Amino acid sequence: MNPTVRPGPVRHDGEVAPHLPPSELLGPRAVVIVFLTFALPYFLSALLRAITATLSPTLSAEMSLNAGDLGLLAGGYFFGFALTQLPLGNWLDRHGPRTVILWFLGVAVAGCAAFALATSFSWLLIARVLIGMGVSACLMAPLTGYRRWLTPLAQMRANSWMLMTGSFGMVAATLPVQWLMPLTGWRGLFWLLGGLILLSMVGIVWMVPRWRQTEPVEAAPVAEAGYGMVWRHPYFRQMVPIGFVNYGGMIAVQTLWAGPWMVKVAGYTPEQAAGGLFGINLCMLCTFWLWGMFNPRLARQGWLPERLIAWGLPLSFVVLAAIVLLGERAGWPLWALYCVSCTVGSLSQPAVALALPAEAAGRALSGYNLVIFGGVFVVQWGIGLLIDALGLFVGNEIARYRGAIALFGLCGVLAYAVFLHAHLRRAAGRAG
Repeated sequence: MNPTVRPGPVRHDGEVAPHLPPSELLGPRAVVIVFLTFALPYFLSALLRAITATLSPTLSAEMSLNAGDLGLLAGGYFFGFALTQLPLGNWLDRHGPRTVILWFLGVAVAGCAAFALATSFSWLLIARVLIGMGVSACLMAPLTGYRRWLTPLAQMRANSWMLMTGSFGMVAATLPVQWLMPLTGWRGLFWLLGGLILLSMVGIVWMVPRWRQTEPVEAAPVAEAGYGMVWRHPYFRQMVPIGFVNYGGMIAVQTLWAGPWMVKVAGYTPEQAAGGLFGINLCMLCTFWLWGMFNPRLARQGWLPERLIAWGLPLSFVVLAAIVLLGERAGWPLWALYCVSCTVGSLSQPAVALALPAEAAGRALSGYNLVIFGGVFVVQWGIGLLIDALGLFVGNEIARYRGAIALFGLCGVLAYAVFLHAHLRRAAGRAG
């Protein structure tokens, strides 16, 4: 593939980002090929992210796991994910998506093999951390490439459709995994996933263009090393609370706690819970597809991500309150509505990348991803700890689950309030 060279991109707010080298925009056919090539490993990473919700009854029974253990095991993926984000950003900016993702996927293959061979909770946890580390470049690598290879509006669409691909993976982690279990067992399933990751690595070697190093324009301040310019950027700081608590918390629920809620609170069988998770993830898939279709159009009409988030996110608090109040009558449709209402938070990810210079795209994306997946780990483990801790005060398991989700919802409201204050202050400053 020979990318054509065109003028540098504009940011999501329509302003030309300063001191940009020429962008290496890809032609339409090359964009489709590169997108599909990156889509397979991201599909697999999302499947691995969500698979613990489907396997939780089997693993809990076989390994005698309590709620805290289950939360820690699921969160181990996100802990491994978060560990790599800071070096990952620097490596992506320096070496490019193709080289970095290949090294990382090799670690993911080792993690899948270790999980398949595990004989204890500690071994499972270590393997889960390795898997999280190995797939941690599966979204950041393509988004870093898109920052240089695609126009800003195309980046918004590609980001949403990559997340849609992830939803395909989460759908595959539900009923299809449940159907495969009698044939392969959970160990055989992880051997199969390791083999598919190897196959995706072959596709990346053949299809993804090599990274072309660009020299910064003279006197350009954007080449600052490290993450200082990212952490100090006011737009990045504005998005941190909702990325950590609201969007990270939604992923924590989607990839784990919706499943145990359906079994422990709503009285679903494991097969019914897998069907419920299938429905949740199918709704998410359709939602991300719609965001990819309409978000560029909304941006052209002045509906920037922060404005959409400010208006849209409160719906998630209403739905979460309904889930807590209804308790055992709150099944998968309400959890699907909650997750869908939180997807507006996903718009913050490409917006952060576009708010900073292209040379810092890897660091901006990885820094924000660290925020999100740090939140997933904290919320996922924290809900499990709360469920166990509330047993000191409440004997009823349903009440413990409701109490833990209520406390999580309160944290979400506080995070949104911090975001809204910063958003309104910045909006007032621009108006002035």
